[in-house]
Amino acid sequence: MSNNKRNTGRPNKRRSNAGSKKAKAKTFQIPLKVSFLGGLNEIGKNMTLFEYDGDMVILDVGLAFPEPEMLGVDIVIPDFTYVERNKDKIKGILITHGHEDHIGGLAYLLKLMNKPVYGTPLTIGLIKGKLEEHGLLQQAELHEIEAGDRFQLGKFDIEAIHVNHSIPDALAFALTTEVGTVIHSGDLKIDTTPVDGRMIDLARFAELGEEGVLCYLADSTNAVKPGYSASESSVGDSFDRLFKDAGDRRIIVATFASNIHRVQQVVNQAVAAGRKVALSGRSMEHVMAVGQELGYLDVPEGLIIPLDQISRYNDDQLVLITTGSQGEPMSALSRMAFSDHRKVQVTPNDYVIISATAIPGNEKMVGRVVDELLKLGAEVVYERMYDIHVSGHANQEELKIMLGLIKPTYFLPVHGEQKHLQRHKELAERMGIPSENIIITDIGRTVEISDDGMRVAGTVPAGRVFVDGIGVGDVGNVVMRDRKRLAEDGIITIVVAMDNVSGEVVSGPDIITRGFVYVRESEDLIQTSQETAMWAIENCLNNDIRDWSTIKQRIRDEVSHVVYEETKRSPMILPIIMEV
Repeated sequence: MSNNKRNTGRPNKRRSNAGSKKAKAKTFQIPLKVSFLGGLNEIGKNMTLFEYDGDMVILDVGLAFPEPEMLGVDIVIPDFTYVERNKDKIKGILITHGHEDHIGGLAYLLKLMNKPVYGTPLTIGLIKGKLEEHGLLQQAELHEIEAGDRFQLGKFDIEAIHVNHSIPDALAFALTTEVGTVIHSGDLKIDTTPVDGRMIDLARFAELGEEGVLCYLADSTNAVKPGYSASESSVGDSFDRLFKDAGDRRIIVATFASNIHRVQQVVNQAVAAGRKVALSGRSMEHVMAVGQELGYLDVPEGLIIPLDQISRYNDDQLVLITTGSQGEPMSALSRMAFSDHRKVQVTPNDYVIISATAIPGNEKMVGRVVDELLKLGAEVVYERMYDIHVSGHANQEELKIMLGLIKPTYFLPVHGEQKHLQRHKELAERMGIPSENIIITDIGRTVEISDDGMRVAGTVPAGRVFVDGIGVGDVGNVVMRDRKRLAEDGIITIVVAMDNVSGEVVSGPDIITRGFVYVRESEDLIQTSQETAMWAIENCLNNDIRDWSTIKQRIRDEVSHVVYEETKRSPMILPIIMEV
């Protein structure tokens, strides 16, 4: 199958739903199995596996960003053990949209197995960039699909349904087997005035609801928020006001690179104000290039200038669009804030707009970047009160509308932490779905669904795999524990040279510390540690112990005890014995 093959053979009209109410008159013995490898009780790392009668379909392969205690970790991806074990059964990979928490782990999975991938043109365009970085693009089977397309993957009849989100071309999927129809919402909101004019296909969801939906898996990210989420187009009015407030200052806008509609609105305001646009951040440059190439962005020729040419323009002629809205340490905005950017120096004549809300856990990083920008004299617009950001996820009233249209027999809230899942369950119960027909589950669990009911039917291997540099999975819990210990208490290295025949100490023990104490101010502690190490060695020799590993363990135990008594700290103790 050729690379980037476009799906063909689309029927002129939709076929009748195999999961209709008429079809449900018969009870099928083979249940549909849904296994969750990510996206439950966490934000990100979304990955769901559907299995029916020996065939499997994967929906999304995302990543999560490391938590503060995951020292040195670049990204976190799902555990692919169960998928790899069943790779011969997998018929394809469905991608709902192009956000990192839905496509970021795909390249790592395709290294293990080459399976066809289905997504809309923008989603596939973003995936191509990632696969090219990993050297996988040439052999990948990428299929572009459109909302409304239907196709077969083994025993699954797949239908793509258009939804609104904070990135164009987002999809929900209906998966139909003999047991019925299951809908997975992906990430969605109901936007009646989207920037691109393409409203969510509520009519199709209603049709499927009338035909009969066995189970609905729904985005729960904003289930705790009442009312409706604001339209993305409302941000345009805020940008118009802020651009005027900026006056003759240079404007810097930080936002998510993948939020193409947001970027388009910034571009529109730049055009209206007669300003040139420069981009900062590799991901921003990539998404802009893909968006323009595929026609998702309308950018007048000559508007975009290279970042290294901004010195040729006055401040009132420039808008910089940058990454770093979450305060990421290596992002473009963060480097600007800490005066570490090679091409952009923030001055008091800068007007900075952070067009995003901090993801839970990122508040301190965002606050630190804002503080540094303010120290440089820039004016920073970052609070929600300025209406410079709207969510791409449905609030409670929108979630209830979706439940009312789809009318599922069974309901599985997904994509969210426990508080989001629980609140979504409560909303579903208020919409008339019996409590016994709703399950809040977790990653690593398999749910079986049939006309006979829905139940948790077992577990599968699942969890977090750490990616550190080019290493995938070679950093586990033991390494994380060691890194945390090193970060908190430091390390003491004890070096001693011993005669390999007699076992006598030739030199040392010498003490080297890093991240523990300042040696010149702790000479007594260092001397005590040396004496303790020497005592441990002599004690072993007196008891005719010549095994180096036993001697090193005795040194470690004795010195660790002394150090803790003196300092109430537990640094890593690393004895090194050199044979001479």
